Amino acid sequence: MCKGLGALPQTCLERAKEIKSKLGVFLQKPENAIDLIIPYPEKTEKKPEKLQKPTPGEAANWRESLDNVLTNNYGLSTFRSFLKSEFSEENIEFWVACEDFKKTKNPVKMATKAKKIYEDFIQAEGPREVNIDHFTKDVTLRNLVDLSPATFDLAQKRIFALMEKDSFGRFLRSEQYQDLLVN
Repeated sequence: MCKGLGALPQTCLERAKEIKSKLGVFLQKPENAIDLIIPYPEKTEKKPEKLQKPTPGEAANWRESLDNVLTNNYGLSTFRSFLKSEFSEENIEFWVACEDFKKTKNPVKMATKAKKIYEDFIQAEGPREVNIDHFTKDVTLRNLVDLSPATFDLAQKRIFALMEKDSFGRFLRSEQYQDLLVN
């Protein structure tokens, strides 16, 4: 007799989510034949920049707001690492993708990025779907008709609020953050 997902240990559920996010791209059917012919452009590999570890005083300033963490490259990297350890990195990845989208000026690149963001993070059953309400999904879908840097603003604000309310407090109590305060 099947007892459902609730009977599985938490580690199995976390591992399944991780596998789903990695394989999710292969599980989606293309919406039209053109997607099979013209794949997403490959990203060119950038050399990772050397991140400057903050002083304990600088790291202490991060307590004031999540904005302080996200506007600091080392803070963003540390927060991303923390969210990965909690299996919720899709939130920060979505936020970063939205920030990158806002900086895009070329309409063709903007359309490509918008499609990728929508399919990865907003679309139901997307490989890295973020947790937003249906109203926000609908507004975002309507915004895709007339692209602008503000297309994903409502969804990005909702995810920021979610990270600020849930993950940020745990991050401040984490060993990763606490180590920065003493070294």
